Amino acid sequence: MNRILAYGDSNTWGFNPGTKERYDEATRWTGILQKKCNDALVIEEGLNGRTTIFDDPTRPGRNGLKTLPGILESHLPVHAAIIMLGTNDCKTSYKATAETIGKGMEQCMDLLETSVPPERILLISPVMIGENVHEIGKDPKFDTGSVNVCRELISVYHDIALKRGCGFLAASEFAEPSVIDDVHLDKEGHEKIGEAVYKKLVEMNILKQ
Repeated sequence: MNRILAYGDSNTWGFNPGTKERYDEATRWTGILQKKCNDALVIEEGLNGRTTIFDDPTRPGRNGLKTLPGILESHLPVHAAIIMLGTNDCKTSYKATAETIGKGMEQCMDLLETSVPPERILLISPVMIGENVHEIGKDPKFDTGSVNVCRELISVYHDIALKRGCGFLAASEFAEPSVIDDVHLDKEGHEKIGEAVYKKLVEMNILKQ
């Protein structure tokens, strides 16, 4: 059976913007993907606040590059991988451009490729951060600059995928963040991403339809 690692942040973990708890397994996009897989196991590895290469001084263990080697080893063999990171890198505290975030993603991809060939890796640019994210009651860690940087990740990640020969999917083409916090997927968003990822993995010959 193929083992597919899904490596991401809170939108892979399944953060519910309404309750601030976790969506159940059947609601998360990874769970929706799993239901469609007859010949594969989807390994969920999402974590709230995870970045590509940045350390959060208040939340240890969020640097995706640093935690990936242990996660890869613990789940071997890994036959395919999905990686969707970048939203948290857009926080104002990191002062990162889309190009800088892309370089961080490339370092994560270098590590992934030690276990998984590039043609079996799906790189996903995250859903957009909503224009009103900075409003009271939403997430003050982001601002309008964060929104612009997140938008630019689409082309940066697309170029990375093209250069490396891996699959690419722009999550923003299929889903939008919840209006509750302008960052996290709602139930409908998870359904759409799960379906889109499934179709892409079939296209990449990682899954059978």
